Amino acid sequence: MSPFIYLNSPAREWVYNHDGAQSGTHESTVLAFHKTIPEYNETKLHSLTDLATELGLGHVLLKDESNRFGLPAFKILGASWAVYRAIGLHLGLPVSDGRVSFAEVGSKARESGLQIVTVTEGNCGRAVARMAAAHMGIPTRVFVPSLMDEKTRAKIRGEGAEVIALDKSYDDVIPVVLEEAKAGENTILILDVSVEGYDTIPQYFVEGYSTMLAESDRQVLELTGGKAATHAIVPVGAGSIGEAVTAHFKSSTRRNDSGQARVLGVEATVAACLFQSLKTGKSVSVLTEDTIMCGMNCGILSNTAWPILRDGMDAGVVVSDLESHNAVQELSARGIPAGPCGAATLAALKRACADAKQELGLDETSIVVLYCTEGQREYMVPS
Repeated sequence: MSPFIYLNSPAREWVYNHDGAQSGTHESTVLAFHKTIPEYNETKLHSLTDLATELGLGHVLLKDESNRFGLPAFKILGASWAVYRAIGLHLGLPVSDGRVSFAEVGSKARESGLQIVTVTEGNCGRAVARMAAAHMGIPTRVFVPSLMDEKTRAKIRGEGAEVIALDKSYDDVIPVVLEEAKAGENTILILDVSVEGYDTIPQYFVEGYSTMLAESDRQVLELTGGKAATHAIVPVGAGSIGEAVTAHFKSSTRRNDSGQARVLGVEATVAACLFQSLKTGKSVSVLTEDTIMCGMNCGILSNTAWPILRDGMDAGVVVSDLESHNAVQELSARGIPAGPCGAATLAALKRACADAKQELGLDETSIVVLYCTEGQREYMVPS
């Protein structure tokens, strides 16, 4: 078998039975909330017909998250719901059904002197800042690893947040900010990563991503004449988006209605914590190196994501910076403004077709959805 793909064969029969974040009722609640936010938009699902023909597949469809609520990534879906729910939980407000407006929640947060802190490698921190600082007027501090470039920091500041750089990796910044939040009076930590003793708010992120999945389900049916996706490919990072996609496509409801899909997770070769965890059968941390796929530069999986990824992710795929860059160029030529993390899903599909096409059931009947999670951005072109 290819050294770039790990096949997780038991996942083929696994069914997700949880009735929480991925249930139809909850999806509708989250979607209704998202529609109250300024700049709400439904993102496009592109049909890459020439690529499907080239790879011998039925359909290759790309969910383009390059402009979500005016931001260049999907993260605002999870961040907006997480900020809203976390503040409501902290203040004892009845927000679980989304009926209290986020403006009212923000007003009560300001009256109480609430503050928000978060950790980011870019898109997530900007999304938290957009919701908490820009839309709700809450003081927000965003901690970042020192390797983050100044342009990214400036974009986060542009949302009204304070940016604090620490001379550490993303994974090493998290425990520092956990202690900061504990010490701060009336301070809420907003993270999409679950660590020991911190798992409620990361689940709100997972719930928030259901809007993207509900949209793509409907769009797939429209583009295929009523046929559901058979395969989904998603960037992994610390695991929250991978958790959401895996639970969605392996849900018991989907199995009864439109059938389950196989789910492939893609990582950078230098930050492949899921790949190594699947191989060893337990969640392991890995030392990471710099990569143009900086949003996936995570060496530790979210605690709550790992059990679902372990049981339901059909394959882990690793791609190099050069493969990701080539995919960026290929999508750009088609008029799709993808960044390296988002384009990595196309690189992973090509790798899967080259190395494990039969094993993964990829053929002329397959309907593959690529979740392209970020828009174009500057990066050092790999050689």
